[in-house]
Amino acid sequence: MAHSEQTLDSRLIFDGKVIRVTLDTVRLENGDTSMREVVHHHGGACIMPVTDQGEVYLVRQFRYALGEEMWELPAGKLEAGEDPFEAAKRELEEECGVTADEYIPLGCIYPTVGYDSEKIHIWIARGLHATRQHLDEDEFLDVHKLPFDQVLQMVLDNTIRDSKTVAAVLRYALMRGQGQ
Repeated sequence: MAHSEQTLDSRLIFDGKVIRVTLDTVRLENGDTSMREVVHHHGGACIMPVTDQGEVYLVRQFRYALGEEMWELPAGKLEAGEDPFEAAKRELEEECGVTADEYIPLGCIYPTVGYDSEKIHIWIARGLHATRQHLDEDEFLDVHKLPFDQVLQMVLDNTIRDSKTVAAVLRYALMRGQGQ
């Protein structure tokens, strides 16, 4: 049996540049009603650039909501209706200053399923070519190229805690282990 809830009412609480928040009344499976606070987000695209030598491009940037610097793969939010693959390619060049010949999909993750609609689409990029980095005017980050085994260790020892990066690195590690 599939589980579901039916939306009875939705009230807008906040409408910002990145998110919209609603307070929804839902009917539960047993007929009772409950409230759901929902963060609506257009989603994101993430890309894992891997060099021919097996190095991975990571970015290090301050994340205000957490109050700390984070190690992450290049990524960005989607505009309404934007194609995630095109956004991933854009972020690769904007943040790292590279383009790629080959893109391999790693799937989609839902980083916060309890209250947020965000979906992040992830790709591997191979066959990299240097271009020019062009960050947004409010974007400040450092680019690092590290051996994949070091990046994997950073995930395992909790140095890298960003969910999209953790998911991408672990999925790639499994793919490599299967000879893909």
